[in-house]
Amino acid sequence: MPTSGSGRGDVGRRIADRRAKLGLSQEEVADHAGLAASYVRYAERRPDAPDTAALLRIAAALDTPAATLLGAGNDLPPGLGEAGRHPRLVAMDGPECRERLSTHGVGRVAVSTPHGPAILPVNYTVVDGGVAFRTGQDSPAARAAGAEAAFEVDQIDDALSRGWSVLVTGPARQVTDPAEVRRLDETAHSEPWAGGARDRWVRIAPARITGRRIETG
Repeated sequence: MPTSGSGRGDVGRRIADRRAKLGLSQEEVADHAGLAASYVRYAERRPDAPDTAALLRIAAALDTPAATLLGAGNDLPPGLGEAGRHPRLVAMDGPECRERLSTHGVGRVAVSTPHGPAILPVNYTVVDGGVAFRTGQDSPAARAAGAEAAFEVDQIDDALSRGWSVLVTGPARQVTDPAEVRRLDETAHSEPWAGGARDRWVRIAPARITGRRIETG
């Protein structure tokens, strides 16, 4: 299976990054995928994608679409596929929502600005059950502090026409305690992708967490 449009080793890097995000060892991924651990190690180092069957197994073990590991459609919005057959919209319970929210990633925060409402992508982390993100002092995302905030994460699988979304709502505040700021800096999994001076932490205390997923069959 080719990796058109991706650089050398990108598929292996995506496999390794996803595995690290889930906190899984190569042996655990291999066990879930029904593959040899040596093959998973090889897949993370090789310059091209594994064969189709192995890629699908690894993607299933990592709970992510194979297309995501391939980097397909990275320059396009998700959801270009046709609707699946007999789709069902299923409400997720609290534990499943928190599991999907996971510990970090990229999500979207809704804010009010002088030019109207805006929805902005941010790198986030989950600490003590709260959603925290770093932003600039005068950035639009900083306007979430001091108000009731809405934060959303999702995952879309174009190939299987299914996906899920989790919505967190609750009061947001700027983190000002130096010890808490230092702890957030130390536990952050990534610097903000947008770069620049982003030293203001905003934390959302979840008052309500809801989620839904689309199943097909």
